[in-house]
Amino acid sequence: MANTTQASELGAVQKTLLLPLWGRAVETGKARPLLVDRTAAAIVATLDYDFSTIAKNISPITRLCWIARSLHSDRTIRDFVARQPDATIVNLGCGLDTTFERVDNGSLHWIDLDLPDVIELRKRFVPESARRESVACSLVDDAWFERVPAAKPVFFNASGVLYYLEGGQVQALFKNLADNFPGCELLFDACSARGLRMANRKVIEAGGMDKSAVLQWAIERAAEIESWDARFAVVAVCPMFRGFGRELPAKARWGMWMSDKLKIMSMIHLRLGSRTGG
Repeated sequence: MANTTQASELGAVQKTLLLPLWGRAVETGKARPLLVDRTAAAIVATLDYDFSTIAKNISPITRLCWIARSLHSDRTIRDFVARQPDATIVNLGCGLDTTFERVDNGSLHWIDLDLPDVIELRKRFVPESARRESVACSLVDDAWFERVPAAKPVFFNASGVLYYLEGGQVQALFKNLADNFPGCELLFDACSARGLRMANRKVIEAGGMDKSAVLQWAIERAAEIESWDARFAVVAVCPMFRGFGRELPAKARWGMWMSDKLKIMSMIHLRLGSRTGG
């Protein structure tokens, strides 16, 4: 397709979207998948990218982490939409994610946000609609705020993206969201410093990603976030594999248990500020 971004042309950080995409495609092909993402499977089957390095070097536990993250996001967004059926969901650093397809209630407004090269690639495979739009912009550039209807409840989903920011950028982003969308909620995955080192070695490097695509931000305790601003409240913290994978083989369950015990990765759900009159 002429004048259209190819996977090989993505920026170094942007190209890491191929990792969880592959993970969801592999899971979808299993006899008893924990998550079904047929769009991911179709993209991997047709995309101009050699996934052999990822398939060879990425561990089953890492792949399951991506599936667990998606399941956590699906559940939390569904719960929010059940309370706020006309809400706006903003998918920060969306990559080729297809969460919308699994959680849509028929009335929510969905915004997929990512850098221009990602959005150009995304539009080849994931159609927009009256309630689903793609916005090409950096998440740290508040120019995209005007696309979000602030009068409605807003939920921000940030899967696998905040790691690439510096700590000061993460704090600034959260404060900007609280300023502009008081009462909004935010779900994201986070890892400890130990987890960050492991991910850079066993995921970014092992998966054949560019060395410049290193993960930068880690946090040891979600409660630290509440000290950044009086408006920040932790709604829930969940170790990545809690309540997940009981049907899996013992080796996989042990790896997930160890990851949670060492607090390698977790899902953090925040409320930022409060809505007027709320």
